[in-house]
Amino acid sequence: MNEIFAFGLLTFTSFFTLINPLGTMPIFMTMTAGLDSKDRTKTAKKASIVGFLTIIAFAFSGNLLFNFFGISVHSFRIVGGVIFFIMGMDMLQARLGKVKIKESEVKTYVNDISITPLAIPMICGPGAITNAIILMEDANNIAKKVVLIFTIFIVILISYIILYSSSRIIKLMGETGINVMMRLMGLIVMVIAVEFFFSGLKPIIIDIMSTKN
Repeated sequence: MNEIFAFGLLTFTSFFTLINPLGTMPIFMTMTAGLDSKDRTKTAKKASIVGFLTIIAFAFSGNLLFNFFGISVHSFRIVGGVIFFIMGMDMLQARLGKVKIKESEVKTYVNDISITPLAIPMICGPGAITNAIILMEDANNIAKKVVLIFTIFIVILISYIILYSSSRIIKLMGETGINVMMRLMGLIVMVIAVEFFFSGLKPIIIDIMSTKN
């Protein structure tokens, strides 16, 4: 039970910090500024659903990707650790990866921004995809797999609530509050990155040493 709880806590913490709905919120507000409240809610809902389904799809197709490309989960952990660390550094410095859209393209985007870029890559970015594949590989029993899917659902639900309430939250926290929160999340992501990196590097080093012997 303690092992499952620890796995669930790791899943929640890593996904929440990597998806970073508080960091996505200002961008969401900017991109939906021309929409009314009903359309903004619809956009947030669609983006959350698409993001959830995409993360789950990558989580379950991870082994197929490994087999097809002939890569190991340890290599993926190392690369994932590097990606997380870079993302954590950006978050620690409160830099938002804003999606640039030309004014002439706004009308084209407004009907489908819920899929791109809100769902992909803002909610379901490379960090979340990498995390899903690695954690599904770690989920070595049905209970952990259920916890993983349920926890991802909870994180996406919280993300939807934050986006839905974005106008109020921004006013409440202010720009300084959001930047402080992002820096804290960035620190957590960097710690997770170090754990992933060395958990992937250690088996490879052991394998190299045993081969030499």
